[in-house]
Amino acid sequence: MSLDSQYFADLYAGNDDPWAFRTRWYERRKRDLVMASLPRQCYERVFEPACANGELSVLLADRCASLLCQDLDPTAVGLARQRLAGMSHATVEQGRLPADWPGERFDLIVLSEVGYYLNPTDWLQVIEQSVASLNYDGALLACHWRHPIAGCPQDGREVHDLLAKHLPLYPLLRHEEADFLLEYWSCQPSVVDLDERCA
Repeated sequence: MSLDSQYFADLYAGNDDPWAFRTRWYERRKRDLVMASLPRQCYERVFEPACANGELSVLLADRCASLLCQDLDPTAVGLARQRLAGMSHATVEQGRLPADWPGERFDLIVLSEVGYYLNPTDWLQVIEQSVASLNYDGALLACHWRHPIAGCPQDGREVHDLLAKHLPLYPLLRHEEADFLLEYWSCQPSVVDLDERCA
């Protein structure tokens, strides 16, 4: 992250849900839209960097055979591990973007509410790492708040502008509202799930 780790430590100090992911209707509805936007019933391997306290992670875990989550903040990592307890196919690691990007390949990478915490140079590196980490039919989903956030080097519009400019992938879905933007890109021009079930 381009922001100092203390920024996130301060957010989690005395609050295990600093963005009110669990309680705000806006957040619950947005998660539902994210999940409904995934064209496949099941993905083999999913990576979710900046997983926070794991509220989206637990939904992703139901749609994949293997889930790797990552967050910079140790409190967030502990909370996400608690949220995913009992899901043996889900792992949560502590790591900083872009330096600690995993060396594995994925069928889906979910970049949700993370881009604006990175400056454009670091965000471009994340974009490049994402593309290099996708399998031949892999996909990337990005979802971001559109308004400026105090102290952040980018806003959601700038984050998605860089994605649109630098992703050599097929844009399959775009959902835009006044407050957030959700987009899905694929390595293939279409995704048809005829009979794909999670184990």
